[in-house]
Amino acid sequence: MPMTSSYGQFCPVAMAAEIVCTRWTPLILRELLAGSTRFNELRKGVPAMSPTLLSKRLKELESAGLIRRLAAEDGAGHLYHLTESGEDLRPVIMALGFWGQRWVEAEISLKNLNPSLLMWDMRRNLDGARLPAGRCVVQFLYPEIPPAKRTWWLVVDGGQVDLCQFDPGFPVDLYVETSLRTMTAIWMGLTTVATEQRRDRLRLEGRRDLRNSMQQWLGLSPFATEAKRVGGLAAAE
Repeated sequence: MPMTSSYGQFCPVAMAAEIVCTRWTPLILRELLAGSTRFNELRKGVPAMSPTLLSKRLKELESAGLIRRLAAEDGAGHLYHLTESGEDLRPVIMALGFWGQRWVEAEISLKNLNPSLLMWDMRRNLDGARLPAGRCVVQFLYPEIPPAKRTWWLVVDGGQVDLCQFDPGFPVDLYVETSLRTMTAIWMGLTTVATEQRRDRLRLEGRRDLRNSMQQWLGLSPFATEAKRVGGLAAAE
């Protein structure tokens, strides 16, 4: 794998860091570990990353033996899968996430708000087994967000969860209106649905069973169970 820079050390920590710690690489690995396999799926997980740089990083990871690229069976592009060495990084990436959840100040984390990333993460963590049988449509509205990214729909049907940025045309079973900051805090496990309802920061309208069970079916961040430590650390600029 060609390196733009090297630590020049034989230490395994240095050698591993040269591969894993380049900018954006840990986040690409996070997306692959979360189940993304297509280029456009990976892009949704790193929306601020340019397609050109993402393509470059994927080639580097393939060259390093962490991923393999296969032609998609439907003929539409390629699929990216972790190799054994790439999958072996799962505890490393998870440990990094738990450390950040534990030690980085919540207020710092909540400055990095992104509706596209939040909704993509919610889509793949939603627990469809806790929803009623049949199609279920949940509409999210973030009033303070510019119109292009203000409204989102999650459509759950037959175990499949689709994320729509345009009205899918189905009746809505539950309307969720809140700020992006509040929804992000709920998803990160920093607060709860019930707490934000009591604070009048979260408005739910629609089926009672969906309102009452939202905390259960929502599906939180995989790091949400980790409690914040008092004090915490300021994140780097």
